[in-house]
Amino acid sequence: MSIFHRSDPGDAGSVSGAPNLPEGFTDTFTSRFVDTGELRLHAVVGGEGPPLLLVHGWPETWYAWRLVMPALARDFEVIAVDQRGIGLSDKPAGGYDTGTQARDLIALMDALGHERFAVVGHDTGFAISYALAADHPDRVERVALLEIPGSPGTVTAPPLFLPGPLNDRLWHLGFNRIETLNEQLVTGREDVFYRWEFDAAAKPLADEVIDYYVRTLSNPDSLRASFGWYRAIDTTIAQDAERKHRPLTMPVMAIGGERSFGEHVGEAVRAVAPDVQSVVIPDTGHFLAEESPEELLAALTAFLAPYRDRSAARTLASA
Repeated sequence: MSIFHRSDPGDAGSVSGAPNLPEGFTDTFTSRFVDTGELRLHAVVGGEGPPLLLVHGWPETWYAWRLVMPALARDFEVIAVDQRGIGLSDKPAGGYDTGTQARDLIALMDALGHERFAVVGHDTGFAISYALAADHPDRVERVALLEIPGSPGTVTAPPLFLPGPLNDRLWHLGFNRIETLNEQLVTGREDVFYRWEFDAAAKPLADEVIDYYVRTLSNPDSLRASFGWYRAIDTTIAQDAERKHRPLTMPVMAIGGERSFGEHVGEAVRAVAPDVQSVVIPDTGHFLAEESPEELLAALTAFLAPYRDRSAARTLASA
């Protein structure tokens, strides 16, 4: 049985410890913790309306969504989770395949009292959200998948030798899978390593934002766990090979940044879902919610409107 806790300890990873939040953010959102029986997950929760789960990518935390959360909270109860191993969530030795992480999120939403919900996932959160929708279609009303060209086992693996710009963006896929050596090489150089990854932004993130992410990753447990998703990728690929035979039945939106994966996101998602809306956000790189929050918000608002309106109608009918 899941045990629900509400707390905000002032840690840098919590709402009260996060810098540069939009004005009034802490009036709406609080840090919450859920003990699923297997691990404790941290999520930032606020707003009113039908539930909307936001699943960040690597190397970020819930904080990646901070610029779009206040507007979304006008229409939804927003739940921005730290994935297993990230931020203030527990960092176990295993369980980083997307099937297990999808079950983590089911346990989170169960504890919050939400039977059905909408999901938005970015980067590694794209793959986890795809698994969530494919493995638990009875729970997911709609899903938006952002900024990778497909979950690992649904697309052809990239070749070993890539053109320079692609190699610069994808080299970490192999490096992050290495056992132990990558931690030894990155320890003490976290700023150099992670700052390179944030160069995938076409609109540079502020130094203080990158510094914040680096601080959350600059300890042995967080560094190890940040590689967990990649070290479990063989398991995820095998799972995705099975998921491909179960096309997503709910409405799906695929969103890419024009100066990153662009239309390739929609092309990849159409291989696993018949009902896909594809959007490319202009002049934007990989970190959509931080580079172009207004444009991302416009796309999500239009996509989620039918879900919001149906939920409102059900509430009125039951009143």
